[in-house]
Amino acid sequence: MSDEVIRFSDSAARKVKALIDEEGNAELKLRVYITGGGCAGFSYGFRFDEDVQETDTLVQNQGVSLVVDPMSIQYLAGSEVDYTEGLQGAHFVVNNPNATTTCGCGSSFSI
Repeated sequence: MSDEVIRFSDSAARKVKALIDEEGNAELKLRVYITGGGCAGFSYGFRFDEDVQETDTLVQNQGVSLVVDPMSIQYLAGSEVDYTEGLQGAHFVVNNPNATTTCGCGSSFSI
């Protein structure tokens, strides 16, 4: 799929690159996925993964990759995966225009 479906910010790509460099495994990619649950109905998940399936959406930025499975991309289309540092700590965030409500922590949403 096209990288227009979901955006991978420069800030997130830099953090992924730094984490991959720490791990010493250039095959790692950041996988973003949706799970049921959370106070608003769905939750975002992040993990490192070496495998990319043929049906996954793959977006590259600054030499690193973001991967999204087919079920999750339908909820993430038009979103941006970013990395922020602030008073609540440093973390990956999803700026999702499809979310109609979110919880206070920002990791849970509904459509």
